[in-house]
Amino acid sequence: MQRRILCLVTDPKAGRGPLPKRVAAAIRGGVDWVQVRDRSLGGAELLALLDELRREAGPSPVRWLVNRRVDVALAGGADGAHLGFDAMPAAEARVLLGPHAQIGVATHGADELREDEVTRKAVSYAHLAPIYAPLSKESHRPPLGLEALERAQEVGVPILAQGGITAARVRGCIAAGAAGVAVTGEILAADDPEAAARALRAALEDRDG
Repeated sequence: MQRRILCLVTDPKAGRGPLPKRVAAAIRGGVDWVQVRDRSLGGAELLALLDELRREAGPSPVRWLVNRRVDVALAGGADGAHLGFDAMPAAEARVLLGPHAQIGVATHGADELREDEVTRKAVSYAHLAPIYAPLSKESHRPPLGLEALERAQEVGVPILAQGGITAARVRGCIAAGAAGVAVTGEILAADDPEAAARALRAALEDRDG
């Protein structure tokens, strides 16, 4: 069975204590990808954050993605970029980052990808959100639910479920066809980010934590 992805999306406002230490703990707990996201930062500051997070984490097989800023991903030697709705087109990012980069997009419904063949061919994966009400922020969109996650499998792109994901909800997402989950609050706001990540990892592997 292919390893199911546990993606941590950073948020400096989620939880207490230094973000680099919380991210490093999450990696020890089993996170596969870290998406570095902080829209309050300019390019140089975001690049510095990426470097700081990687230094704190030390050597590990984790993949580092930069939210929205393809230029920062290139400058920092990241493994790829996650493109929100206001980022450059995925096809352009693919040209810049190369054939082996992880390139993802945010989507609120399968039709967004189904109707955009150019994007669909350029991306490695997509986030579908919010499956449940988010834990780390308010959302003005109603939760999509697991049925929408099931329908999204028809697109043919690996889908990570995002929004309100807890360890108890992971198995439902996997049963609906998700290739993995993307989380923020469940890990970063936890008293013990390593234990929280470990519980999510266990649920992804369908075993007891």
